[in-house]
Amino acid sequence: MENKRILIAYYSRRGNNYVAGNIVDLPVGNTEVIAQKAQALTGGDVFQIETVKVYPKDYHETTDIAQKELRANARPELSGRVSDMAAYDTIILGYPNWWGTMPMAVHTFLEQYDFSGKLILPFCTHEGSGLGRSERDIARLCPRAVLHLGLAVRGSTVRSADAELKAWLTANLR
Repeated sequence: MENKRILIAYYSRRGNNYVAGNIVDLPVGNTEVIAQKAQALTGGDVFQIETVKVYPKDYHETTDIAQKELRANARPELSGRVSDMAAYDTIILGYPNWWGTMPMAVHTFLEQYDFSGKLILPFCTHEGSGLGRSERDIARLCPRAVLHLGLAVRGSTVRSADAELKAWLTANLR
């Protein structure tokens, strides 16, 4: 699966997170764990999607803000950009499921680039809601991209998701 034209772009939340029915403090966010595993399997480059305005440390405060952003169709400002998106033909896109879709920062990311003809492989971490409507949202935001079926990984199982991730990548990176 070694391919230098792969970009693994992801949004992840460290710190307070909902995992298996409890709020726990994660030193590395669940989505980042999967992104790191994808990088190890593919050799792709990694880009972390980060917002200029940092979300609160408290999980519930963050979910309230995330819901308000979704309702307002907000586009949070990002702190960085991919320097040469044209160099990539495959984007492995990772995010947590927030309120049934991707965080609005991922919407911002997708609107910043032309994904025409690029393969997008979405994956999300969740605690029971799967991919939600995120695949439809990606298709709407990137109508000229080639979108494959995504992978949903329960956050509480990210550390043991190696076989599932490898099978999904193998099937989609042929």
